[in-house]
Amino acid sequence: MKILIVKLSAFGDIIHALPALDDLLARPEISEVHWLVDARYVFVTEIFPTEVVVHTVALRGEHPVASVWQAIRTLRIVGFDTVLDLQGLLKSALLARAAGSPVFGIDSEHLRETASRFLIRPVCFHADERHVVQQYRRVAAAPFANNPKQSPASPLSYAPPHIDLAETHIKTDNSLLQGLNLADKPYVLLHSSGGWKTKQLPEQTWIAIGNELRDSAKTAVFSWGNQAEQALAQRLAAACNGFALPERLNMSALCTVLQGARAIVGADTGLMHLAAALDVPTITFWGPSASWRSAPLNGANDLQGDRNWHIQSNPACGPCFKRRCDHFVCMDAIEPDAIIRKLHEL
Repeated sequence: MKILIVKLSAFGDIIHALPALDDLLARPEISEVHWLVDARYVFVTEIFPTEVVVHTVALRGEHPVASVWQAIRTLRIVGFDTVLDLQGLLKSALLARAAGSPVFGIDSEHLRETASRFLIRPVCFHADERHVVQQYRRVAAAPFANNPKQSPASPLSYAPPHIDLAETHIKTDNSLLQGLNLADKPYVLLHSSGGWKTKQLPEQTWIAIGNELRDSAKTAVFSWGNQAEQALAQRLAAACNGFALPERLNMSALCTVLQGARAIVGADTGLMHLAAALDVPTITFWGPSASWRSAPLNGANDLQGDRNWHIQSNPACGPCFKRRCDHFVCMDAIEPDAIIRKLHEL
């Protein structure tokens, strides 16, 4: 049995889908698992188990129509028994349907673009399946369920995304830490970028955290992903005698730096979800987005205890899931002392 997962983006959402991928790989009746991803996020697939076959489509490339046509031709030549649309958008539903096989997808009530329900077979979620990890697992189970359109009697459990680097294409290199002069230093990675503007902490909050790390003989390492974020990281590092990563790291280098950190502090971003999947302690803060929906949670069988902490601003107007806001209060309500206390508990 061949299965295709359509999950085009983004960084963190792909990490959230890893437990569903694990569920499929564990089924003996499945011989092949393929994954269709937007070319901009193909770098994330380096953390997939090596047996997963990855296909790309350049939806924002120079020739998107030609890329879509080529992707569809390739997928139809492979031929799948079932397709799973974990994106919930019209473009993902169109690509999934074009693969030429039955498509199972997100519950109609949770689709971001409701028109896509006409192209897929929406899978009914249990009321307690609020976390996206649970929802993706439910869609992955749908081809094997007696009646996926019927409300499940009980919810699927949350399963923490986990990455075993030995089973992936990642090649960690500890000499990288030597080159960055971090090998013998206890450091905390501070991811000051937020993806959405509404997820970003005020600069003075980051500086207060960096100053506290300096005073406790730890190095504040600021990460970034683009030029604007690089400028912010360098500005914050200079203000607290910290360290900004000198270049954008590839996935193997990023995993190396994450695994060497005492902890990672940041918003609801792909980097934070990657860190949690690598079993690195995380401290995340929440306002416009909801921890109950997408935070890295602690697994019920986690022998190492709690490794993921969430600082909630709990605004009266949230969570709103807005990328822009005219009355922004979420991140101003996050006190640096709340994050610092968690760092001292590590």
